[in-house]
Amino acid sequence: MAIQRDSGHGYARSERVAAQIRRELADLLRFHLKDLRIAPKLTLVTLTAVEVTPDYAHAKVFYSSLADPAANAMIADGLKHSASFLRRELGRRVRIHHVPELHFVFDPSVQEGARLSKLIDEAVESDKKLSDA
Repeated sequence: MAIQRDSGHGYARSERVAAQIRRELADLLRFHLKDLRIAPKLTLVTLTAVEVTPDYAHAKVFYSSLADPAANAMIADGLKHSASFLRRELGRRVRIHHVPELHFVFDPSVQEGARLSKLIDEAVESDKKLSDA
């Protein structure tokens, strides 16, 4: 994702707003969401990025999870169900004219990275056994 600059004054406003939304949502998910369906799994959820539309009407919230892959559907449903609560709380914390509608999108990069790391470890172990034999 390209970072836009605004007339030499640092990051574009939309990038700053997206970063603040990510920080506030992370806090809300960790300490304030009481949805019993997903609360125990939220310790394994990480918000990886937030993309805000230019008019601030919508925000894609990318998240990853180290939870059991079977739990991912439950986490997605819980986040979708909690979106209105999270948006309302964001409105109390973030100073913008219009709080965006939240759309949660699963980001498989962390799981894919863990899978690749495991494969590399297995290959190294296999090579070590072959060289020892």
